[in-house]
Amino acid sequence: MGQRIRGSQSVALDGKSLYTETRRVPSVVLLLNKPAGTVCTRADPEQRPTVFELFPRALSRQLVGVGRLDFNTAGLLVFTTDGELAHRLMHPSYQISREYAVRIFGKADEETLSRLCSGVDVDGEKLVFDEIERQPGSGINEWFTCRLKTGRNREVRRLWESQGLTVSRLIRVRFGNLQLPRRLPAGRYAPVEGAELEQLYQSVGLGVPPPAEPAASPPRSARPAPDTTRPGNRMRRR
Repeated sequence: MGQRIRGSQSVALDGKSLYTETRRVPSVVLLLNKPAGTVCTRADPEQRPTVFELFPRALSRQLVGVGRLDFNTAGLLVFTTDGELAHRLMHPSYQISREYAVRIFGKADEETLSRLCSGVDVDGEKLVFDEIERQPGSGINEWFTCRLKTGRNREVRRLWESQGLTVSRLIRVRFGNLQLPRRLPAGRYAPVEGAELEQLYQSVGLGVPPPAEPAASPPRSARPAPDTTRPGNRMRRR
């Protein structure tokens, strides 16, 4: 009792092989296109819809969310069954870059953009964008691409609001090497596989774990060959 065995080992009792089943959850990484109007917790006291409700219930219980997006923010969220991977992706020491598409109500001059990239004090915290790119367009709303390597609460919105500007739409489009697929509808998810998965693990100093071995089928007891000498078992010719 209590002895550990590997999935590749066989177990026998009194010389007879026993059937053992290995239940190991394979490492899964998923991209979700989070719709605005959902929360990133498993349960919400205000009964708002949660992102975990977008997955099948059995899968949802196994998933860990990598960071959060606020209620009104849409776009890329990463989920995994690998707790160590999730921990490293969220840890600031690994400097994982996040990229956002931001629509601003109002006009932001070059001096404002320079301040945001130099760092501003917001509620006792120094917040800063690594890069800001102005997107082409005209009108009272402007689109920007913003990049930063931290994931503080409402950080992107707080940075723009510190300059008297309002964020009218916010979408996360990239996390590390993972890009939000253009054809992934809001509320749907897709697996991360192949070279993209390998690059994600390497970015935090991990190797991709091997897939779980399929459970072996229980051995079938051998059936005795039919006795063709008995009258009831004689073969009939047509």
